[in-house]
Amino acid sequence: MAKKPLQGTTLDDHIMSKELEEEIPLIVYTPPDFTPMQSYHVLICQDGSDYFQIGRIPRVFEELLDEGEINETIIVGIPYPSVDIRRERYFPNDVQNEAYIRFLAHELVPYLDEHYPIEPIASARTLAGDSLGGTVSLMTAVRYPSLFGNVMMHSPFVNANVLEDVKNCNHSEKISIYHVIGLQETEVNTTDGNIVNFLPPNRDLRDLIKSMNFSYEYHEFDGDHKWVHWQKDLPRGLKSLLS
Repeated sequence: MAKKPLQGTTLDDHIMSKELEEEIPLIVYTPPDFTPMQSYHVLICQDGSDYFQIGRIPRVFEELLDEGEINETIIVGIPYPSVDIRRERYFPNDVQNEAYIRFLAHELVPYLDEHYPIEPIASARTLAGDSLGGTVSLMTAVRYPSLFGNVMMHSPFVNANVLEDVKNCNHSEKISIYHVIGLQETEVNTTDGNIVNFLPPNRDLRDLIKSMNFSYEYHEFDGDHKWVHWQKDLPRGLKSLLS
């Protein structure tokens, strides 16, 4: 049977960032029957092109919306310009990491609130990302729990900096986290040329989050560090945070 065409609208937008000193492109999806007279949740995806093109997130979202499983949501993807710049912005304490986190909190949120009818509360804002995109989403939320109430992480990179940021979160009770990792993510080829075992650090992160006051859902899937597994997991992640 042929797939039903998308009913929502995807458009290109951009924001000039002082923090990153360049224009940042945005991919913005608005749901079916979108109206500026209504307030919406917003899902902000790092690795934006991957979530839209490989993850096919608008289609997954509309299937769940048709089934009454989730809230109407505006989805915003932030593409990265290159693999090297992606690492500089997403990797903990890399050269643009702090600036990128400030961009999300101090520039992107006000821009979206001004240009789109988004519910202006933290519980209506979700950050999402795969691998290092999940890492920077978590680090941003734990630093700004008054702005971001939800995080969806697919196989995040975890090191001591990430664990320390989570430990230092003063209002963990305000944040809901969805977290998955693959059982075969024991030899992940990273963009700096190393091979890293993602599984034990993710389990350490799991144990830490469970010891705090976060609302938390954690799963381990039978697979490795690839989008084919994350794409299949998207419905569960979206239902966990957007229902």
